[in-house]
Amino acid sequence: MEKAVWKIDKAHSVVGFTVKHMRISNVKGTFDEFEGTAEADPNDLTDASIDVKIEAASINTKKKKRDNHLRSADFFDVENYPYVTFKATDIKEKSKERYDVTGDFTMRGVTKPVTFDVTFEGVAKDPMTGEEAAGFTGSTAISREDFGVTWNAALETGGVVIGDEVKINIEIQIRK
Repeated sequence: MEKAVWKIDKAHSVVGFTVKHMRISNVKGTFDEFEGTAEADPNDLTDASIDVKIEAASINTKKKKRDNHLRSADFFDVENYPYVTFKATDIKEKSKERYDVTGDFTMRGVTKPVTFDVTFEGVAKDPMTGEEAAGFTGSTAISREDFGVTWNAALETGGVVIGDEVKINIEIQIRK
């Protein structure tokens, strides 16, 4: 397959996260609005160009009050930083279908390198549209405090309400 421009198919993709809550459970959420492109041969990502933009205000944890707090200056500060972005800078093949995709991850105006462990799930022709699609899953973990997201509250039993480590999970389908 040759290199082509692919766009994220939002209807078949998920950008999600998990963070520890009160040291006893996890809170999961997604972002409902995002877009991205990859100029790539999905069978060989090593020279791909990948750009993703997520609307921070589209955060969805299924609890309106919490989502509104997450949009505030305590967390994403969406008024000043409306987007979370990722731009790949280096892609290394680990095995036939596994890659380390490193890139500039920007949140709240702070940019740091982040590496996703990505699995290429394959290519198929959509029987409904005839379009060629490729699938990928991936994950990474970041320190939210590294990106200036430091709000927290102490628990009576010790510790804090929100963990620092945020696990990011993606399930992406791209189409030519």
